[in-house]
Amino acid sequence: MARTFSFIKPDGVQRGLIGEVLRRFEQKGLTLVAADLRQIDRATAEAHYAEHAGKGFFDAIVTGLTSGPIFTMVLEGPEDVAKIVRTMMGATNPAESAPGTIRGDFGTEMQYNIIHGSDSPESAAREIALFFPELAK
Repeated sequence: MARTFSFIKPDGVQRGLIGEVLRRFEQKGLTLVAADLRQIDRATAEAHYAEHAGKGFFDAIVTGLTSGPIFTMVLEGPEDVAKIVRTMMGATNPAESAPGTIRGDFGTEMQYNIIHGSDSPESAAREIALFFPELAK
């Protein structure tokens, strides 16, 4: 079994989508290992999005992430669990996300695309260590 990291962004939390997103992951057969509803500070948001530092959209995504509570989660499943979660999320741009995906069904625009998911096992390890240090390997 492998683990990945995901969170429901402030727009998804504000719209009451935590239960629906969790239901989809659980119906897929993924196991919720850890979860927390939290408000993060700017330093944590900047650390999370560090690979985008210096890009024109960096400040907007950091501001968006700190605009309200997020629902962080560690999910467990088969070795390709990160890919499974990313497929279920849909394309980053909700306008390009297929119906049936989380972003395709609930996203409204790039800035408000409901959910984040680790893009690789390496990213998952880094993000789990940032948000759930007690689970870091």
